[in-house]
Amino acid sequence: MHASASQAECLSLVIEIGGMPVRVNTADPEFLAMLGERYAGFVSASANPEIEFDVELVPPNFADPDADVSVRQQGGHWSLERGDFYAEWEPARRRGSIRQTANPYSIDAVLRIVHTLVLARQGGFLLHAASAIRNRKAFLFAGVSGAGKTTISRLAPEGATLLTDEISYVRRADDSYTAFGTPFTGELAKVGENVSAPVETLYLLAKGDENRIDPVAPVEATRALLENVLFFAEDEALAQAAFQSACEFAKRIPVRRLTFVPNARVWELIG
Repeated sequence: MHASASQAECLSLVIEIGGMPVRVNTADPEFLAMLGERYAGFVSASANPEIEFDVELVPPNFADPDADVSVRQQGGHWSLERGDFYAEWEPARRRGSIRQTANPYSIDAVLRIVHTLVLARQGGFLLHAASAIRNRKAFLFAGVSGAGKTTISRLAPEGATLLTDEISYVRRADDSYTAFGTPFTGELAKVGENVSAPVETLYLLAKGDENRIDPVAPVEATRALLENVLFFAEDEALAQAAFQSACEFAKRIPVRRLTFVPNARVWELIG
Protein backbone atom coordinates (compact mmCIF):
# COMPACT_ATOMS: atom_id res chain seq x y z
CA MET A 1 0.00 0.00 0.00
CA HIS A 2 1.30 3.45 -0.92
CA ALA A 3 0.80 6.28 1.54
CA SER A 4 -0.10 9.78 0.43
CA ALA A 5 1.87 12.82 1.60
CA SER A 6 -0.88 13.61 4.10
CA GLN A 7 -0.77 10.10 5.63
CA ALA A 8 2.94 9.97 6.43
CA GLU A 9 5.86 12.25 7.06
CA CYS A 10 5.62 15.01 4.49
CA LEU A 11 8.62 15.78 2.32
CA SER A 12 8.41 18.67 -0.09
CA LEU A 13 10.08 20.42 -2.99
CA VAL A 14 9.21 23.74 -4.62
CA ILE A 15 9.46 23.81 -8.42
CA GLU A 16 9.44 27.34 -9.84
CA ILE A 17 8.83 27.75 -13.57
CA GLY A 18 7.96 31.08 -15.16
CA GLY A 19 8.13 32.82 -11.80
CA MET A 20 5.35 30.61 -10.38
CA PRO A 21 6.44 28.41 -7.45
CA VAL A 22 4.60 25.10 -7.00
CA ARG A 23 5.19 23.00 -3.90
CA VAL A 24 5.05 19.23 -4.33
CA ASN A 25 4.51 17.15 -1.18
CA THR A 26 5.33 13.46 -1.03
CA ALA A 27 5.93 10.76 1.56
CA ASP A 28 8.49 8.98 -0.63
CA PRO A 29 12.14 10.15 -0.33
CA GLU A 30 13.15 8.38 -3.55
CA PHE A 31 10.44 10.18 -5.49
CA LEU A 32 11.53 13.47 -3.94
CA ALA A 33 15.12 12.82 -4.99
CA MET A 34 13.93 12.02 -8.52
CA LEU A 35 12.05 15.32 -8.65
CA GLY A 36 15.12 17.17 -7.42
CA GLU A 37 17.19 15.67 -10.22
CA ARG A 38 14.50 16.16 -12.90
CA TYR A 39 13.94 19.83 -12.04
CA ALA A 40 17.51 20.75 -11.15
CA GLY A 41 17.90 24.47 -11.79
CA PHE A 42 14.20 25.07 -11.17
CA VAL A 43 14.08 24.08 -7.49
CA SER A 44 13.18 27.13 -5.42
CA ALA A 45 13.55 28.13 -1.79
CA SER A 46 10.25 30.05 -1.94
CA ALA A 47 8.22 29.77 1.25
CA ASN A 48 5.06 31.07 -0.43
CA PRO A 49 4.10 28.76 -3.29
CA GLU A 50 1.19 29.77 -5.48
CA ILE A 51 0.02 26.15 -5.72
CA GLU A 52 0.58 23.09 -3.55
CA PHE A 53 0.09 19.46 -4.61
CA ASP A 54 0.02 16.35 -2.43
CA VAL A 55 1.29 13.39 -4.46
CA GLU A 56 0.07 9.85 -3.80
CA LEU A 57 2.15 7.18 -5.49
CA VAL A 58 0.23 4.18 -6.79
CA PRO A 59 1.27 0.78 -8.26
CA PRO A 60 2.44 0.55 -11.90
CA ASN A 61 -0.74 -1.24 -13.00
CA PHE A 62 -2.62 2.02 -12.34
CA ALA A 63 -1.55 3.40 -15.71
CA ASP A 64 -3.58 3.07 -18.90
CA PRO A 65 -1.25 4.10 -21.76
CA ASP A 66 -4.12 4.47 -24.23
CA ALA A 67 -6.18 7.02 -22.26
CA ASP A 68 -6.39 10.59 -23.58
CA VAL A 69 -5.92 13.80 -21.61
CA SER A 70 -9.05 15.22 -19.98
CA VAL A 71 -9.06 18.65 -18.29
CA ARG A 72 -12.39 19.80 -16.89
CA GLN A 73 -13.68 22.38 -14.46
CA GLN A 74 -16.84 22.36 -12.39
CA GLY A 75 -17.68 24.83 -9.65
CA GLY A 76 -14.13 26.10 -9.40
CA HIS A 77 -12.75 22.57 -9.10
CA TRP A 78 -10.45 21.24 -11.82
CA SER A 79 -9.93 17.57 -12.63
CA LEU A 80 -6.93 16.60 -14.76
CA GLU A 81 -6.69 13.06 -16.04
CA ARG A 82 -4.59 10.97 -18.37
CA GLY A 83 -3.80 7.28 -18.45
CA ASP A 84 -0.86 7.71 -16.09
CA PHE A 85 -2.27 10.23 -13.59
CA TYR A 86 -5.37 11.68 -11.96
CA ALA A 87 -5.14 15.13 -10.42
CA GLU A 88 -7.52 17.58 -8.75
CA TRP A 89 -6.91 21.27 -8.18
CA GLU A 90 -8.88 24.05 -6.49
CA PRO A 91 -7.42 27.45 -7.48
CA ALA A 92 -9.30 29.29 -4.71
CA ARG A 93 -7.56 27.13 -2.09
CA ARG A 94 -4.32 26.98 -4.09
CA ARG A 95 -4.18 23.27 -3.34
CA GLY A 96 -4.51 20.03 -5.23
CA SER A 97 -3.67 16.33 -5.27
CA ILE A 98 -2.06 13.97 -7.77
CA ARG A 99 -2.29 10.19 -8.01
CA GLN A 100 0.42 8.72 -10.23
CA THR A 101 3.10 6.08 -10.48
CA ALA A 102 6.65 6.90 -9.39
CA ASN A 103 7.87 8.54 -12.60
CA PRO A 104 8.78 12.12 -13.60
CA TYR A 105 6.62 12.22 -16.75
CA SER A 106 3.21 12.31 -15.09
CA ILE A 107 3.93 15.25 -12.81
CA ASP A 108 5.61 16.97 -15.77
CA ALA A 109 2.30 16.78 -17.64
CA VAL A 110 0.32 18.03 -14.62
CA LEU A 111 2.64 21.02 -14.25
CA ARG A 112 2.32 21.91 -17.92
CA ILE A 113 -1.47 21.74 -17.79
CA VAL A 114 -1.73 23.80 -14.60
CA HIS A 115 0.59 26.46 -15.99
CA THR A 116 -1.53 26.73 -19.15
CA LEU A 117 -4.66 27.24 -17.02
CA VAL A 118 -3.02 29.97 -14.95
CA LEU A 119 -1.40 31.72 -17.91
CA ALA A 120 -4.60 31.78 -19.99
CA ARG A 121 -6.21 34.17 -17.50
CA GLN A 122 -3.09 36.36 -17.40
CA GLY A 123 -2.63 36.80 -21.15
CA GLY A 124 0.25 34.35 -21.45
CA PHE A 125 0.69 30.80 -22.71
CA LEU A 126 2.92 27.81 -23.26
CA LEU A 127 3.97 27.48 -26.88
CA HIS A 128 5.36 24.63 -28.98
CA ALA A 129 8.49 26.61 -29.73
CA ALA A 130 12.18 26.69 -29.02
CA SER A 131 13.44 29.93 -27.50
CA ALA A 132 16.75 31.55 -26.71
CA ILE A 133 18.12 34.80 -25.37
CA ARG A 134 20.62 36.80 -27.40
CA ASN A 135 21.74 40.33 -26.64
CA ARG A 136 19.33 40.36 -23.67
CA LYS A 137 16.32 39.72 -25.93
CA ALA A 138 14.29 36.52 -26.29
CA PHE A 139 13.53 34.97 -29.67
CA LEU A 140 10.91 32.26 -30.18
CA PHE A 141 11.06 29.62 -32.94
CA ALA A 142 7.76 27.85 -33.57
CA GLY A 143 6.87 25.11 -35.99
CA VAL A 144 5.36 21.69 -36.45
CA SER A 145 7.39 18.60 -35.64
CA GLY A 146 10.34 18.48 -38.01
CA ALA A 147 10.27 22.20 -38.84
CA GLY A 148 13.59 22.75 -37.10
CA LYS A 149 13.11 23.65 -33.42
CA THR A 150 15.79 21.20 -32.32
CA THR A 151 18.10 22.18 -35.17
CA ILE A 152 17.88 25.92 -34.52
CA SER A 153 18.54 25.24 -30.83
CA ARG A 154 21.57 23.07 -31.57
CA LEU A 155 23.00 25.73 -33.90
CA ALA A 156 22.73 28.54 -31.32
CA PRO A 157 26.07 30.36 -31.07
CA GLU A 158 28.16 31.09 -28.02
CA GLY A 159 26.59 33.96 -26.15
CA ALA A 160 23.05 32.71 -26.81
CA THR A 161 21.22 31.22 -23.81
CA LEU A 162 18.83 28.37 -24.55
CA LEU A 163 15.49 28.70 -22.74
CA THR A 164 13.98 25.55 -24.25
CA ASP A 165 14.12 23.45 -27.39
CA GLU A 166 10.46 22.43 -27.16
CA ILE A 167 8.02 24.38 -24.96
CA SER A 168 8.37 28.13 -24.47
CA TYR A 169 6.88 29.90 -21.47
CA VAL A 170 5.45 33.35 -22.28
CA ARG A 171 4.09 35.68 -19.63
CA ARG A 172 2.43 39.06 -20.29
CA ALA A 173 3.05 42.23 -18.33
CA ASP A 174 1.08 45.24 -19.60
CA ASP A 175 1.93 45.54 -23.31
CA SER A 176 5.15 43.52 -23.21
CA TYR A 177 5.91 39.81 -23.02
CA THR A 178 8.64 37.89 -21.24
CA ALA A 179 9.96 34.45 -22.14
CA PHE A 180 11.18 32.19 -19.33
CA GLY A 181 13.39 29.14 -19.39
CA THR A 182 11.66 25.80 -18.83
CA PRO A 183 12.72 22.28 -17.85
CA PHE A 184 10.46 20.86 -20.57
CA THR A 185 12.73 19.31 -23.20
CA GLY A 186 12.41 17.99 -26.72
CA GLU A 187 14.80 15.96 -28.88
CA LEU A 188 17.81 17.92 -27.68
CA ALA A 189 17.04 16.66 -24.15
CA LYS A 190 18.71 19.74 -22.69
CA VAL A 191 16.95 21.56 -19.85
CA GLY A 192 16.66 25.29 -20.47
CA GLU A 193 18.36 27.91 -18.33
CA ASN A 194 16.20 29.33 -15.55
CA VAL A 195 16.41 32.93 -16.77
CA SER A 196 14.11 35.30 -18.65
CA ALA A 197 14.14 38.18 -21.15
CA PRO A 198 11.68 40.36 -23.07
CA VAL A 199 10.31 38.73 -26.23
CA GLU A 200 11.64 40.44 -29.34
CA THR A 201 10.37 38.30 -32.25
CA LEU A 202 8.49 35.08 -32.96
CA TYR A 203 9.88 33.19 -35.94
CA LEU A 204 7.82 30.59 -37.80
CA LEU A 205 10.32 28.00 -38.95
CA ALA A 206 10.60 26.51 -42.43
CA LYS A 207 13.46 24.56 -43.96
CA GLY A 208 14.70 25.69 -47.35
CA ASP A 209 17.74 26.13 -49.58
CA GLU A 210 18.68 29.56 -48.24
CA ASN A 211 18.51 31.64 -45.07
CA ARG A 212 15.97 34.42 -45.23
CA ILE A 213 13.32 36.23 -43.19
CA ASP A 214 9.93 37.10 -44.68
CA PRO A 215 6.99 39.09 -43.28
CA VAL A 216 3.88 37.26 -42.11
CA ALA A 217 0.39 38.70 -42.51
CA PRO A 218 -1.42 39.35 -39.20
CA VAL A 219 -4.11 36.74 -39.85
CA GLU A 220 -1.53 34.09 -40.68
CA ALA A 221 0.54 35.07 -37.65
CA THR A 222 -2.43 34.62 -35.32
CA ARG A 223 -3.40 31.32 -36.93
CA ALA A 224 0.13 29.94 -36.63
CA LEU A 225 0.34 31.06 -33.03
CA LEU A 226 -2.96 29.37 -32.14
CA GLU A 227 -1.80 26.15 -33.82
CA ASN A 228 1.20 26.04 -31.50
CA VAL A 229 -0.32 27.17 -28.19
CA LEU A 230 -0.66 24.37 -25.66
CA PHE A 231 -4.21 24.21 -24.36
CA PHE A 232 -6.00 21.22 -22.86
CA ALA A 233 -9.07 22.50 -21.01
CA GLU A 234 -12.64 21.68 -22.03
CA ASP A 235 -13.79 25.10 -20.86
CA GLU A 236 -15.33 27.65 -23.22
CA ALA A 237 -14.49 30.76 -21.18
CA LEU A 238 -10.87 29.78 -20.72
CA ALA A 239 -10.56 28.77 -24.37
CA GLN A 240 -11.79 32.24 -25.32
CA ALA A 241 -9.23 33.78 -22.98
CA ALA A 242 -6.45 31.72 -24.59
CA PHE A 243 -7.64 32.79 -28.05
CA GLN A 244 -7.60 36.43 -27.00
CA SER A 245 -4.10 36.01 -25.54
CA ALA A 246 -2.81 34.76 -28.88
CA CYS A 247 -4.47 37.60 -30.78
CA GLU A 248 -3.00 40.22 -28.45
CA PHE A 249 0.48 38.71 -28.70
CA ALA A 250 0.34 38.73 -32.51
CA LYS A 251 -0.63 42.43 -32.42
CA ARG A 252 2.28 43.45 -30.20
CA ILE A 253 5.16 41.16 -31.12
CA PRO A 254 6.66 40.89 -34.63
CA VAL A 255 6.00 37.51 -36.25
CA ARG A 256 8.26 36.55 -39.15
CA ARG A 257 8.87 33.46 -41.27
CA LEU A 258 12.42 32.18 -40.94
CA THR A 259 13.48 29.90 -43.77
CA PHE A 260 16.86 28.33 -43.16
CA VAL A 261 19.39 25.71 -44.11
CA PRO A 262 20.85 23.69 -41.21
CA ASN A 263 24.04 25.63 -40.55
CA ALA A 264 25.06 28.16 -37.93
CA ARG A 265 24.99 31.11 -40.36
CA VAL A 266 21.23 31.37 -39.88
CA TRP A 267 21.92 32.99 -36.51
CA GLU A 268 23.54 35.93 -38.33
CA LEU A 269 19.98 36.97 -39.24
CA ILE A 270 18.70 36.71 -35.65
CA GLY A 271 19.08 39.43 -33.06
